[in-house]
Amino acid sequence: MEYTQLTSGILMRRYKRFLADVRLASGEEVVAHCPNTGSMRAVNVPGCRVWLSPSRNPARKLAWTWEWIELPMPGAAPALASVHTGRANAWVEEALCTGRIAELAGYTALKREAKVEGARLDFRLTDARQTTHLEVKQVTLREDDGHGYFPDSVSERGRRHLESLAARVALGERAVLLFCVAHTGIDTVAPAAHLDPAYAETLRRVAAQGVEVLAYGVSVTRDTAGVPCQAMLTRRLPVGLERLPPSA
Repeated sequence: MEYTQLTSGILMRRYKRFLADVRLASGEEVVAHCPNTGSMRAVNVPGCRVWLSPSRNPARKLAWTWEWIELPMPGAAPALASVHTGRANAWVEEALCTGRIAELAGYTALKREAKVEGARLDFRLTDARQTTHLEVKQVTLREDDGHGYFPDSVSERGRRHLESLAARVALGERAVLLFCVAHTGIDTVAPAAHLDPAYAETLRRVAAQGVEVLAYGVSVTRDTAGVPCQAMLTRRLPVGLERLPPSA
């Protein structure tokens, strides 16, 4: 995915879930749409540099959309995290179509928003061999122990998706949960048992029942001015089904 005409600023605050006040480099203060309904734990950090995309839709009330935030990393260069949850499926679809997710390569048909009994999963992949149902979850929570976690708050919806994936396995189909890691400082992923123990327990159970769990991380290219200009899934990351030990 390519980004054009991103504008930088400093995050002042995020509020009412969908709004963020940003001070642009020009000094102008604007209200941007925040396309993230979650808690945004660890990525809602006032004072950090952010990038906004413009909208040319005259019907929109807000002219800007918050895309990225630059986060300090102890002893390392700053990391970039996407706050736009709508980008995850686009990155995954592009990676599926170009064969960059080796475990999901070779399918001949792809359907978005596939309906199954009691749920709607992000993708259905089919070929002569089998049908695979794929659910995507964006990960941006990096805790102080250095690891990435999902979810960033209690997620009953996420737990129901796990049950739907397990039901597909019981019917003889393949089911995959893919953590799309939209934070360049995250190299490992685990369920956030410290925030949602029910989700972590359910994930361990459905994995034992045959649901496959994968994680791929986004790589971001910046232009000569340091502005994010391209993002794609390229990094295969390890997943631990237990809370991971602190990074070295």
